[in-house]
Amino acid sequence: MLVVLDTNVLVSALWSKNGAPARVVSMALSGRLTPCYDYRILCEYREVLQRPRFGFTRGEISSLLDWIESYGRSVIAEPLDDVFIDEADKKFYEVAKFCGAALVTGNLKHFPEDPLVVSVAEFLEKNG
Repeated sequence: MLVVLDTNVLVSALWSKNGAPARVVSMALSGRLTPCYDYRILCEYREVLQRPRFGFTRGEISSLLDWIESYGRSVIAEPLDDVFIDEADKKFYEVAKFCGAALVTGNLKHFPEDPLVVSVAEFLEKNG
């Protein structure tokens, strides 16, 4: 199953290894899910995860992002005309639409109402 993981899902997964976001990331790491991404998403992942306030180690970050690059699906998504409150979130939606993937996020309000856009809890309820 194809998924796009919003950055907040990765942050939460690294922050709390037993939480729902960590279960979603674990599903990806075990091969049940294939993360879809583009270069913009990888850049955001790296930039956000390296913020000192999170305290993630370089090894944690590299292991996760190297895995995503190796086993995920890299795409060049078609630009969409949708207007976003935060244009930085648009790339996740563009990749999800392009791939027909579920966009798993902790911030539903940042995205248009679309069956592809789901909360972590909703995703696990349907797929966990």
